[in-house]
Amino acid sequence: MRGDEATPRIIHASEPDPGSHRLTDGTMTSPSRFLALLLLIPALSASAHGQSFPPGLSPPKAPAPPRFFDSRDEVDVSVAVDRATVAAGGQVTLAVLLEHHAGWHVHTHDPQVPPELGDPGDYIATVIAVETPATVTAHTGWIQWPEPHEITVAFGGTPVPYTVYSGRAIAWVPLTVGAEAPPGPTRLRVLVTYQACDDRSCLAPVYEQPFDLTLFISPLGAAPPSVPDPGVFTGFDASVYDDIYAGKRSTGTIDFDLFGLSFTLDPHGGYGFASMLLLAALGGLLLNFTPCVLPVIPIKIMGLSASAGSRGATMALGTAMAAGVVLFWIALGAAISGISTFTSTSELFQYPVFTIGTGIVIAAMAVGMCSVFTLRLPGPVLAISPRHDTLGGSLLFGIMTAVLSTPCTAPFMGAAAAWAAMQSSTATLATFTAIGAGMASPYLLLSAFPRLIERMPRTGPASDLVKQTMGLLMLAAAAYFIGTGISALLVQPGEPVSRLSWWFVAAAGAAGGGWLGWRTLRITRSPIRRLVFGGLGAAILSFSVFLGISLTGKGPIDWVYYTPDRFSQARSEARIVVMDFTAEWCLNCKVLEETVLRSEAVVRELHADDVVPIKVDITNNPAGKAMLNEVGRITIPLLVIFDARGEEVFKSDAYTPQQVLDAIDRARDSERARPGTSSAR
Repeated sequence: MRGDEATPRIIHASEPDPGSHRLTDGTMTSPSRFLALLLLIPALSASAHGQSFPPGLSPPKAPAPPRFFDSRDEVDVSVAVDRATVAAGGQVTLAVLLEHHAGWHVHTHDPQVPPELGDPGDYIATVIAVETPATVTAHTGWIQWPEPHEITVAFGGTPVPYTVYSGRAIAWVPLTVGAEAPPGPTRLRVLVTYQACDDRSCLAPVYEQPFDLTLFISPLGAAPPSVPDPGVFTGFDASVYDDIYAGKRSTGTIDFDLFGLSFTLDPHGGYGFASMLLLAALGGLLLNFTPCVLPVIPIKIMGLSASAGSRGATMALGTAMAAGVVLFWIALGAAISGISTFTSTSELFQYPVFTIGTGIVIAAMAVGMCSVFTLRLPGPVLAISPRHDTLGGSLLFGIMTAVLSTPCTAPFMGAAAAWAAMQSSTATLATFTAIGAGMASPYLLLSAFPRLIERMPRTGPASDLVKQTMGLLMLAAAAYFIGTGISALLVQPGEPVSRLSWWFVAAAGAAGGGWLGWRTLRITRSPIRRLVFGGLGAAILSFSVFLGISLTGKGPIDWVYYTPDRFSQARSEARIVVMDFTAEWCLNCKVLEETVLRSEAVVRELHADDVVPIKVDITNNPAGKAMLNEVGRITIPLLVIFDARGEEVFKSDAYTPQQVLDAIDRARDSERARPGTSSAR
């Protein structure tokens, strides 16, 4: 209301005023004045269409657009999806529209800055991030960016060509919905970072401008067909979904890394596929040397040694165990290729009930191993413990050994399994069969050459001591599985898992080591045997105590436990992210954390102001598992390092401290790792 206007008088409905008409602002006018106003309506309408107004009348002023004093003043950003309703297991395409005002542009998603324009770190790349629930995956690695245009700019004083996005620019982001997604509305948040410039200067950048969207998830296969806006989605290449579902990379290759030994393999063609199967088999062989499997190998060697006098019997028992290993991996490959919600070799351990049940079975086997303690066990318990001198028992023991291996990932196996999980059923089954064959090969070797195991004690106090010691160590394994299963039931996503159960693991391991050392002194007088086996017992006891202390303590790293919001916050702060994918049941993960990430030099870097260490524990954590899928892997351990722009600079499941340090240095040196802090360019 202008100051020279009179304050309107409020007329109540009960007040008679027969000679006047009430206007919407509460003022009163005579019939003649009201008629004159009506006669002006056509003129007002004509003016609204660009025609002139009568003398003495000015057109109404349109409200001024809001001023932000940053890049939003010259670039209008909006988002859209090609369908509002999508079926569970379906796909939806997100469009991010940038409407540039005349004479303005934004930097591309990968600015190629000429040397004449100064420090590349001052140029803010256009970035699109999408926050989704665990049931929806935004494949930001597959964004289809708009066509860039070359213009001439003079940021540094000298005009030079520079590639930008301008005019109406549209970027498309493919999204997929999991088959397990529950029906109903689900919310997405799109975050867009950009900086508007003309040919001589730039406005202040906009970091992660938020846009909220709601999708409606319908039951599997029940979504209506989409009717996309032809002006927004015409240029989108929908074949990208075929590539996403096929698990392809832009080069169609698989990257392998083993403690710095890095190479790339193209699995296509007969030679490439055969090479990939050989690497998968090598990964299966190396599984036997992981903390998950190594403790049970002596048990099987003892079982084979009992029949070492008969070459045929030994070969039959070893073959049965190898068959059990291979059959389990074939079944796992069939589940991954045939069940849409089953994607990982460690998927079984995502279910606490399975983990606890596995622990109970191992405990029963351990008690069976310790039967020399004259405990009278119930028949069902004894039935669970497989007998090594029968074909059925050896087959079952092979299956159990393979089950125990799934929490761990061997070098080469992780990348091969991740590739295979996204291929055809034939390729998936062939790869997982190769993993099983590689894992089973040592048992076939031992059974084919019985002389390798003939020196193992078969009867007497020494044999009993080995069984008792291995039984106690298996009790430690049982405590480990049962404890991690219970912890998974109690954990809250984004919070650390309780580690109290590790004290029970340490106690059982210390008992096994102590029993081995004490009984060795009692049953032998040989100085060499006392030294070797007594020392081994002392080492097991000491290691168990160390394990309990180290795995239950906080440790030297101040981990941020993953949630999508915490990851987004680290990116908004332009910090380098060191992301450790782990799980409470993953022993390989524990080993790498203790030996690599807790080394003094790495800890010092993880505490730097520009670095944030994020731990993604996928134990009963759907969001963590979705992030693992997003980085293109299905197995752990895995370490991924992102620079400050969110670009991946390092990924490996077997790495050294120096590799981690070098990757952090590369992230710092990257032009994407240093966003500008002013509107200079």
